Amino acid sequence: MEIQHFSHHHPLVFIQAHSVASKAALCLGCQKPVEGCSYGCNRCEFYLHKGCAELELAPKIQHPFHPKHPLTLLPKSPYSWATTWCDLCDKPFWGFSYNCFDCKLYLHINCALLQSSIAANFPNSLHPHPLFFIQNHNNEVETHCSGCQKPMSGPIYRCLDCTSPRRFNLHKECAELPLEVNHPYDRKHPLTLLPQPPTHPQKCSCSLCIIQWKGFVYSCSLCNFDLSLADFLFPPPTITVASHEHPWMLISRKMSFVCDFCGTNGDHSPYFCATCHLLVHKNCISLPRHIMITRHRHTISLSYSLRQNQLEDWMCKICYEEVDIRYGNYRCPASRCRYIAHVRCVTDKAIWDGTIMPEGYDERSEEVVDEPWNLITDVVEQIRIGELMVASEIKHSYHDHNLRLTFSGKTKDDDSQCDGCTRPISTPFYSCEQCKFFLHKDCAELPKEMPHPFHKHLLTLLNSRNDYGYSWCRACRRLYQGFSYRCYEGDCSFQIDIQCMLLSDTLKHPSHEHSLFLVHNEGTSCSACFKGLYSWDVAYRCLRRCDFSLDVGCATLPLTAWYKYDRHPLTLTYSNDSEPSQLYCDLCEKEREPNRWFYYCADCDNSLHLNCAIGDLSYMKLGNKLKVYRHKHPFTVVKNIWNCPPCKGCGEVCNGQALECKESECNFTVHLNCLWRRLRSI
Repeated sequence: MEIQHFSHHHPLVFIQAHSVASKAALCLGCQKPVEGCSYGCNRCEFYLHKGCAELELAPKIQHPFHPKHPLTLLPKSPYSWATTWCDLCDKPFWGFSYNCFDCKLYLHINCALLQSSIAANFPNSLHPHPLFFIQNHNNEVETHCSGCQKPMSGPIYRCLDCTSPRRFNLHKECAELPLEVNHPYDRKHPLTLLPQPPTHPQKCSCSLCIIQWKGFVYSCSLCNFDLSLADFLFPPPTITVASHEHPWMLISRKMSFVCDFCGTNGDHSPYFCATCHLLVHKNCISLPRHIMITRHRHTISLSYSLRQNQLEDWMCKICYEEVDIRYGNYRCPASRCRYIAHVRCVTDKAIWDGTIMPEGYDERSEEVVDEPWNLITDVVEQIRIGELMVASEIKHSYHDHNLRLTFSGKTKDDDSQCDGCTRPISTPFYSCEQCKFFLHKDCAELPKEMPHPFHKHLLTLLNSRNDYGYSWCRACRRLYQGFSYRCYEGDCSFQIDIQCMLLSDTLKHPSHEHSLFLVHNEGTSCSACFKGLYSWDVAYRCLRRCDFSLDVGCATLPLTAWYKYDRHPLTLTYSNDSEPSQLYCDLCEKEREPNRWFYYCADCDNSLHLNCAIGDLSYMKLGNKLKVYRHKHPFTVVKNIWNCPPCKGCGEVCNGQALECKESECNFTVHLNCLWRRLRSI
């Protein structure tokens, strides 16, 4: 069976089941995929749905979308060199269309066949052009409603005089809204329907300006009250959450209040619990009842009815400012624990990782805290000391041989360092003399997993380093060897050394008269070295709000250091009232800044820069090897004090540890920083 169709110059053959070389084909009439029965010209690859081919299309029609002129049927877009767009649905088309040549108006066949009528009596105050009512637009119109800002669906009203992208469309229910209503949020005056929000000041804090609402509003100019169409047509129901036993009701009005959960100010649309008489922010409704943070060893619970006699002091253990117990806070339910913190402090992204205790959690479980599991995997031998049994010989997970405990005396090598924390060995310690492997007793008993206030996730102990033989501590910014704790949560790679793990969230440092507390970066700089803090850094600030901060690197500086030309230990010193001519370093002979910390011997009047006294490798173990990018040989960490060659980079003699390459073509000693500067220049 063949037909001669106006849109093609060859006869079209009837195809029972369309399959043209297994290729998908589009109907050249409606531009939708051809399936089932169709008509086609295989030679030209021209195909039409059976329904499109059999449509009785008049060569000219009078259409309500364009009553001024008749529309002429075209078999395809007249512009073969450019895309033609339908003036109703704003979609591109290449197939059948109706066209008004004088007005340059095009309707592709799907829109031209839609049943429509002109909407009568639509108020000019909402839109100046006539609107067309379309009962069923078959998903051709995909824009949003100009009234409620939601996607178009169901019967719609559409304006053809407005051009894209400022096309005007309305849901049927939005087009039929009353122009004036009485509303319980403003009982004094009726609200008037406006096509757009009234003009407000540039930094207005009302809810419509915050969300940048662009649709219809009900407004009272006398009260300066505006209600979005979304709130009018689709008022949110009462909200029920698992963390609160009663429903929450939205008060959709601009009002000032103090949130009963977080204690901070709000300025619009609070949620209200009629049973508890609580006003809260929307974001605070879903605050969990019980959470875990690394700043505290117990689960902490949300409380909004704390009485004054329940705690002796009400200082937040995170920001160390007063907690107003008239409002919500998180506290520890354990009877002997007095931990309390502001809601905003606890739920800060740097403090809390989002872990919520499951429903059915029993607060009484916090009365007993399990001891952490440690890495002494096998106790080989024990001894009794008083009433305690102590492991005198152990098999440790990170060493192949048994380790024996020593309570007194020194190692055979006075420079021995702990393989866990790299500090000089002090008693008591475990050792393997066969391998010269040493561990302080505390390092040998470190738990496998451990929370720490520096980081919001649980940290895992590991004994591995990168391919270059060292690691970088995210807390103090030093290179180190030995044990470390690392985060394996998602993409997080937070890693710190053992010495930083020994720090807590408060610090009493001899450089300052007041106690210091841990804060995440607040855009400050360190009062010791004056370096700025990165966004991920933590630091210690003064508890009394003095203008004093310490980064972790300066907070962990040793209180004493040694200088090879001084028989006394040098003391970490925090200020200097000497004459400007006396401010120089006795090692590098360069000037010192008067306000920066330094090491000093009062007996011998020796002064050293911090880095000159402790070096770049103070957390590296002597004898260990490491690799450095762009150098083909490994370097050995050596103690460089007497009769040593000068640094190949700066020509100065080292005061302590340095890197040594003994290969025949190299045979040099170098400071770590000098080596990096040299390689970067290459």
